[in-house]
Amino acid sequence: MSKNIILKGITWNHSRGLLPMVATAQRFAELNPNVQITWEKRSLQQFADFSIQELAERFDLLVIDHPWAGFASRTKSIIPLDEYLLADYLKDQEVNSVGASYDSYNFNNHQWALPIDAATPVASSRPDLLEEKGLSLPKSFEDLLALADKGLVAFAGIPIDVLMNFYTLCCSLGEDPCQADDIVISEEIGVKALKMYLQLALKIDVRNFNRNPIQVYEAMTQSDEVAYCPFAYGYSNYSRNGYARKPLHFHDMISLDGKTNLRSTLGGTGLAISSKCENKEIAVEYAKFVGSPACQSSLYFESGGQPGHLIAWKNEEVNRQSQNYYLNTLPALERAFLRPRYHGSMFFQDHAGDVVRNYLMQGGNEYQVLADLNKLYQESKTLTLA
Repeated sequence: MSKNIILKGITWNHSRGLLPMVATAQRFAELNPNVQITWEKRSLQQFADFSIQELAERFDLLVIDHPWAGFASRTKSIIPLDEYLLADYLKDQEVNSVGASYDSYNFNNHQWALPIDAATPVASSRPDLLEEKGLSLPKSFEDLLALADKGLVAFAGIPIDVLMNFYTLCCSLGEDPCQADDIVISEEIGVKALKMYLQLALKIDVRNFNRNPIQVYEAMTQSDEVAYCPFAYGYSNYSRNGYARKPLHFHDMISLDGKTNLRSTLGGTGLAISSKCENKEIAVEYAKFVGSPACQSSLYFESGGQPGHLIAWKNEEVNRQSQNYYLNTLPALERAFLRPRYHGSMFFQDHAGDVVRNYLMQGGNEYQVLADLNKLYQESKTLTLA
């Protein structure tokens, strides 16, 4: 008889993050009776901030954020999956990547996680409220400001989301951030993006500056105050019948030039395996099971997950159950900006959002904001040399 194998996993605290991992672990154990997989959860903020090196000391399986890829490559705290999975399996994952989700976990020619969950900021609405007030979805920034003047707009305003949305405005104005070695963005684009962002921020409820995307969606569905969010990381759960008091519809975003829609900053999660795992082969088999198109399109989605495999995003039944969340937002995923993933990028990400958020809440000099961001950026680059 095979020995009993116990694997411990850590994921994030939301129905989308926890329930599909518990369901897939249960089914994998049924198919492999000598294997037991348990999952613990951490807050969304801890998910973004807490070092995967520390987590890899305690857990075999880790659901991670892709900006950790450079750190993982440097510290070797998780295993390169390309050394464990067959090339054909990885090729399927790459070909069926939702936008840059697969590439987001590839760093220094190694694949550090499987993209089991795909997301980017997209627009969302309460169609019932818009219809009740005789309003339509905004198409331009001017439309958005007009809707915000009516008190019907919200966005996630905690530091990390503020930074990601600053990136979105920069990308959509024609310049991707963090492409140079010493500056985050040119003064021309940076100042323009900040001023636009401040215009909108002055029109939203200050409570939103303490809300992450989940809290924004809870506010939108549990009360009837907000009808539209222009950009927040999408959660298909809120588009499913019975999940919230009122379902949300999700859409592609507004356009700044009337030609192309906003280009948001890629999110999502990946399944990684600790280098300290004593049963790597079994852990890899579980990861392979979770990331498979069959699981992603059925058990994973049906258990509250937001798949990372393109086959699932195009699946008719998946879309039927989610008000076409996946087909409606796929264009936004396909053009999403892949943020920096170098070893020191998490230091920059952890601090830069505060700078932009303070500006949005208190005002200030745009050139000083950019100078403060550049200082943090340059400091973060020195961490790669430590």
